[in-house]
Amino acid sequence: MAVDRGDRRVFAGLSFSLESGTALVVTGPNGVGKSSLLRTLAGLVPLSEGSLTLEGAQDETSVGENCHYFGHQSAVKPALSVEENLIFWRDFTQAAVPGDFRGSSFKPLEILDVLGIGHTASLPAAYLSAGQTRRLALARLFVSPRPIWLMDEPTSALDAASEQQLFGLMNEHLSGGGMIVTATHTRLQISPVRTLELQQLSSDEIARLDDELVDEMAVEGAS
Repeated sequence: MAVDRGDRRVFAGLSFSLESGTALVVTGPNGVGKSSLLRTLAGLVPLSEGSLTLEGAQDETSVGENCHYFGHQSAVKPALSVEENLIFWRDFTQAAVPGDFRGSSFKPLEILDVLGIGHTASLPAAYLSAGQTRRLALARLFVSPRPIWLMDEPTSALDAASEQQLFGLMNEHLSGGGMIVTATHTRLQISPVRTLELQQLSSDEIARLDDELVDEMAVEGAS
């Protein structure tokens, strides 16, 4: 895979595979493309080269339609109540339950109680603290189950107790046959885990990868 943002090549020559029930922790220095990779998997950033495939996906669904994206921004509508935010995401986001995935589905009030913010259900989301807003964003993953969680610095703004609860929920997702791809600088207490380290390439290395791809395409075309 390769991805361009504007006039800059973010990464190139990247490939990986991930099995059900496994987490992929993406590491590397700032600016190397970790967040861009997650956004590409979610379908928010187009691939410049390469392709994505999810084996066992339901017919005519893209990889992105099987993902939940839990990014830096919490995607919370401040004018809606906490419960209304979840009702919106439940109705907007279609559930995806392919293959052997055994995802849990919660009603909005149920998952708010699980995450310890049930008492805020009727409050406008604008009134929430940073930690409560983060937990509301996390609740979106449970009102319409999907097998792939894309998580960018998932422990951001969470206190120690909320972090431990998050790790438990992530492990439950993996044990149910789900997958997690996460970019983080924090050690996560989840298992099983694989690691993908992104490295900053020089302009010469990127040019070489591009030349190799052109050569491969020429060979395939000739055959």
